Amino acid sequence: MSRIGRQPIDIASNVKIDVDKGNKITVTGPKGTLSQQVSPDLTIEQENGQLIVKRPTDSRHHRSQHGLARALINNMVVGVTQGFSRRLEVRGTGYRAEQQGNKLVLQVGKSHPVEFAPPSKDISFEVAKDGRSFEIRGIDKCEVGELAAVIRKTRPPEPYKGKGIRYDGEYVRSKAGKAGKA
Repeated sequence: MSRIGRQPIDIASNVKIDVDKGNKITVTGPKGTLSQQVSPDLTIEQENGQLIVKRPTDSRHHRSQHGLARALINNMVVGVTQGFSRRLEVRGTGYRAEQQGNKLVLQVGKSHPVEFAPPSKDISFEVAKDGRSFEIRGIDKCEVGELAAVIRKTRPPEPYKGKGIRYDGEYVRSKAGKAGKA
């Protein structure tokens, strides 16, 4: 039984949700608009300021689609009201992040600075004053997470000195150096 799929989604008064016949959902709120196509087998009902996702049968396919659709719709509602953010840290001698206009520029031990432009108008960067951490903000949870993963991939943290880009609070297990050192 899908416990996630059975939970109703609370809709704030400043959020408008439209569902068309093919189950394409459009959520509009104070921060922007998001749309998502969910499985046409599911039924989506709005009642008393809540959105309820129902499945036609208890087959394995419908159960998996049920929880997924509810989670995607909930993420859209949260995104257009509060937004999502992901904080990353830059560690290493000479490693730093800076913001030039709306671009993020990283100096991470390469022969050139690495630039990242926001993939959409809903994504923004905020760099700390010391240049050791930055935050990615946006309304689409998938887009924010994907961009954070791509940025981290440019210089992942290495296990010997811990240099690189890591998520805030990420633990990187250290390895010992050469066997000859004591």
